Amino acid sequence: MKVRAAVVGLGWAGHELWLRLLREHEDFEVVAVVDPDLGSRAAAVATGLPAHATMDALDPRTVDVAVVAVPNHLHAEVAAALLRRGISVFLEKPVCLTTAEADVLAEAERDGGMLLAGSAVAHRGDVRELAGLLPELGRIRHVGLAWVRARGVPQPGGWFTQRSKAGGGVLVDLGWHLLDVLTSLLGPAPTTQVIGSVSDDFVNNAAWSAAWREDQPTGVSAGDVEDTARGFLVREDGISVSLLASWASHEALDASAITIEGSAGTARLHCTFGFSPNRAPEPVLTLTREGTTQRIPLPAEPIGIEYGRQLDGLAGLLADPGRRGLAVAQARGTVRLVERFYASARAARPADRAPESTAHKEVRTA
Repeated sequence: MKVRAAVVGLGWAGHELWLRLLREHEDFEVVAVVDPDLGSRAAAVATGLPAHATMDALDPRTVDVAVVAVPNHLHAEVAAALLRRGISVFLEKPVCLTTAEADVLAEAERDGGMLLAGSAVAHRGDVRELAGLLPELGRIRHVGLAWVRARGVPQPGGWFTQRSKAGGGVLVDLGWHLLDVLTSLLGPAPTTQVIGSVSDDFVNNAAWSAAWREDQPTGVSAGDVEDTARGFLVREDGISVSLLASWASHEALDASAITIEGSAGTARLHCTFGFSPNRAPEPVLTLTREGTTQRIPLPAEPIGIEYGRQLDGLAGLLADPGRRGLAVAQARGTVRLVERFYASARAARPADRAPESTAHKEVRTA
C-alpha cells in the first residue's frame, strides 16, 4: 500500500521539488496540497490534486505523512499542529529555530504523529563514498566543512534574508546542512567549545544575488542577516571542526568541501552541493596517506538526486516506532550549537558586522 502524502507549502521547494518527487516515487500517493495562495492552489487543482487553504483540512484517516515546505519561522508551528492531529511530518532543515521550539515539537510528537527530519547532503553518492573511507583513516582528529557560493545570496529582503522569518542567515541555511552531514559521518556528540564570527559584506548587494534561484521580488528593501559564517568547534569526543558557510565570495565557482583528518590518513571531497549551475565540473574524492594521494572513483549522478533518495527509505522510517523522538533530539543539539555560535559572534562583533538573529536569544553558555 502506498504512503498517502500531503505537501504543505507550495513555494519553490514545495512545488518544484517535493511535490514532483513524491508524484514520481512509487512508494507515495499525493492526496492533498495546502497553501494560502489562491493561485498556487488553482495550479494544483488543474493537475487533479485536492488543494486546501489551511492544514485544518488534512485528516489523519486519509493522510499518512505531510511534507512541510514553509518558511523557517513557521516550521515548528506547522509541524507541531500536524503532529497533534496525528499526522506524521517530514520536515527539512532547519527543524526548529530555538530550544523552546524543540520543546514544543517534542511535546507534540509524544502523543501524536512521528517527526522525521530531512537531510539531503548525506544521501549524495560522493558523500557515501567518503563515509566508506572512514575506517581507513584511523582515529579521527579533525573535520573541515565548507559550502561557499560565488554569487548566491537569496533575494535581498526575501524571507531567507529576514532574521524574523529565517532565524538567521547562511549559518541556518547552508550551515545546518554542513552540521547534518557531520553527524551523518561521525555520529552525534555534544559540542564543548564554539567560536564563531559572521559578516554581511554581500547580503544587500544585488550584484551578489543568485540569479539562478529565480526568487520573486519582495517589498522589503534589505536583509538583516549574515551572508558568511566562520567557526571552530570542539566535540566532546575530542574531534575539532572548522566550518565555513557563505552565500557569496570572490571565488569563481560555487564549491563544497569536506576534509576528514585521521591518525592514519586524510580524505577530501571537493564538489558542489545543491542545485546551483555555477558548479565544479565533477566531484573529486581523494585519500592521502604517507605522502601519497589516491583519487577514489565516484559514480556519475544527476544534480539533486540526493533529495529523491530521502524518499526511498521514508516509508520504512514511518513504520519504525524506534524513530520517534530522534529528529527532535538531533535538532535540539544543532540549534543549541547555532545559538552558541551566534552568541560568540555577538560577543566579538565589530560595529560593521551583521547582528545575530533575534530568534537565538535563548543562548546556553555551558
